[in-house]
Amino acid sequence: MNDILYPHVNVKIVGEDGNAFSILGRVQKALERAKVPKEEIDAVTEDAMSSDYNHLLSTVMNTVDTTGDEEEEDLKVCAWCDQEFEDKYDQSSHEPVFCSDDCGVQFYKD
Repeated sequence: MNDILYPHVNVKIVGEDGNAFSILGRVQKALERAKVPKEEIDAVTEDAMSSDYNHLLSTVMNTVDTTGDEEEEDLKVCAWCDQEFEDKYDQSSHEPVFCSDDCGVQFYKD
């Protein structure tokens, strides 16, 4: 059995959309959230797409942990720069949210 390249990255594949592009998209998104370098994500993507569906599944299962549920992150999108960020505060209002004070200043300045 092979070791998983990114065991800390969880992507649920059982009970989800089994379309190859859907699976690969979820893996890419999870790797991006885990701050895996783009070059490594591109290499995984290229390898996964280099053959048939079974090869794609094998590549995915050797790259990320597919045995559990995906970890849900409460990500917000900055109203100024469109970057996703983890909101550490309870934002129950409908006010715009920002990834940094600098983006908030820019938003209200313009």
